Amino acid sequence: MLLIHCPYCAETLPEMEFAYAGEAHIVRPETPSEVSDAEWEKFLFIRSNPKGVHAERWRHIHGCGRFFNALRDTVSDQFLTTYPAGAARPEAASE
Repeated sequence: MLLIHCPYCAETLPEMEFAYAGEAHIVRPETPSEVSDAEWEKFLFIRSNPKGVHAERWRHIHGCGRFFNALRDTVSDQFLTTYPAGAARPEAASE
């Protein structure tokens, strides 16, 4: 079982308390009406799938309900750190 730390509740809880919400730090285009179909495709569907440390977005659905970001190693499935949504990505110790 994965244990995830919510940076808002300051609790470490089982994965079933949370919902995965995709890759973190994806920025919406500033002027959507001026974006080409290819750019929309990239924004909506194309995501990185790295082997190693990956920034992810999670939501504490059975707690505070807030979104937060996490750095997770996709090889070991270990959470390295979690941090509030909107905060800059921290450097991971194993990167």
